[in-house]
Amino acid sequence: MIVLYIILGIIAALLVAGLFVPKGMKATREIVINKPNAEVFNYIKHLKNQDNYSKWGSMDPNMKKEYKGTDGTPGFISAWEGNKKVGQGEQEIISIEEGKKLNTELRFIKPFKSVAQSSMTTEAINDNSTRVSWGFEGSMNYPMNTMKLFMNMEKAIGNDFSTGLSNLKSLLEK
Repeated sequence: MIVLYIILGIIAALLVAGLFVPKGMKATREIVINKPNAEVFNYIKHLKNQDNYSKWGSMDPNMKKEYKGTDGTPGFISAWEGNKKVGQGEQEIISIEEGKKLNTELRFIKPFKSVAQSSMTTEAINDNSTRVSWGFEGSMNYPMNTMKLFMNMEKAIGNDFSTGLSNLKSLLEK
């Protein structure tokens, strides 16, 4: 009986702690790609191309993908359904500032519902070098935010962005 009270006490403590754990998450990473800005931006503004460099796209080779609209334009939606690692959701192009910024909304359905804003920006360093930044902002609703007590979500997601950017650099600099 004591063990049951201890377990219930731990659960109660975590739920109370969750009331004070920040819900917001933010991660951004960047890399320099040795290609002209126009070439880099024209590639990243097409969501279908993310399958070629995103870490998440490679985590489930049997992932089901569905597309709606015209890729590279606002309103285009890339939907996925995969294994437990990638879950289910969709990404929609919200706006494009040609040659500079791609804004998307990520709508996660499984394993838990969540919405995040994501962006990729490009900035010409010179005629043949482009700084690419990839980031997102979102939140974890209570009580899911208690996971942040045990895991640095910003670091984990940021590392995935770094992997994706490194893959993008290798792909475009071939």
